[in-house]
Amino acid sequence: MAKLISKTYGDALFELALEENKIDDYVEEVKAIAEILKENPELSKLLDHPKISKEEKIQVVGSVFDGRISRELLGLINMIVEKNRESSMEDIFKYFIDRVKEYKNIGVASVTSAMELSPEQKSQVEKRLLETTKYVQFEIDYKVDKDLIGGMVIRIGDRVVDSSIRTRIYELTKDLTKIQIG
Repeated sequence: MAKLISKTYGDALFELALEENKIDDYVEEVKAIAEILKENPELSKLLDHPKISKEEKIQVVGSVFDGRISRELLGLINMIVEKNRESSMEDIFKYFIDRVKEYKNIGVASVTSAMELSPEQKSQVEKRLLETTKYVQFEIDYKVDKDLIGGMVIRIGDRVVDSSIRTRIYELTKDLTKIQIG
């Protein structure tokens, strides 16, 4: 249900941004709103509180955001509050940003390696990803996992490329257990 809510509202915001040719403006505003909500957990708690009326929540939203964000986004937030979807606001904004990245062919990748990669290695990874995918730009999150022993694991969406030594050892062990000595 939560995915359907974030998709419905996120798609509506994306279509509006596209129609008004304000994609970049809306992305910046959405990021700012998300940051405000993240930095002020009291505001999120207030918006989620069941005993506070919708009218009071809309008044609070107006006092916090009016004049700071576009009237379209303020209207969206008011609609979210009106429909009791406040708890989905973060997911809605994440979905919208992901949809914009996909529209602009910006890939999001997670690269896990056994040791810290040098700037040159990171550049080579990004170059290789750009050559082998449809994306024109990448946002890459680099992590270190010493348990990999060597190699790396690259995740782009639901695709995974695992060239780690840990996985190779596991596969080899699995193959060796299938061999019957007779």
